[in-house]
Amino acid sequence: MTNDNHPVSGAPGAWPDLAGRLVERGGKRAHLLPVRVYFEDTDFSGLVYHASYVRWCERGRSDFLRLLGNDHRGLIDGSTGREPAAFVVRRMGLEFLKPARIDEILEVETTVKEIGAAHLVLDQRIARGEMALFTAEVMVVLVSVSGKPMRLSQAIRAAMTA
Repeated sequence: MTNDNHPVSGAPGAWPDLAGRLVERGGKRAHLLPVRVYFEDTDFSGLVYHASYVRWCERGRSDFLRLLGNDHRGLIDGSTGREPAAFVVRRMGLEFLKPARIDEILEVETTVKEIGAAHLVLDQRIARGEMALFTAEVMVVLVSVSGKPMRLSQAIRAAMTA
């Protein structure tokens, strides 16, 4: 797969929603990512295993940044013209509200709560329809491969506030 939602051998636009989509919600830019619950996402009780929610939120954050123009591969290999870096999780606050089950279609919603010099605080919500099942507040920091925090680019800042 390429990082622009197209199979390597497929026609442009073949998978337009693979990375979800950007929408406006309540005057804020939001990212929505659909997720289907598979057997591997559940535990012995038949309910979604707690770590699956964290994994889905990671996908939501990554695809949100991707759709805003952040090239993850370019960021880590330095081809963006800056020192190689990556976004790392510094803090997470999680709330498990209601269970999900196999075959359900859920939606991961990601919005920006705060933009700092080198960090973002993101609000994330996983819902089944209108019912919230899980919420997370996640702080990610842009860190160079040498371990130092790096300022967020103007392009990323502008994309988040557009």
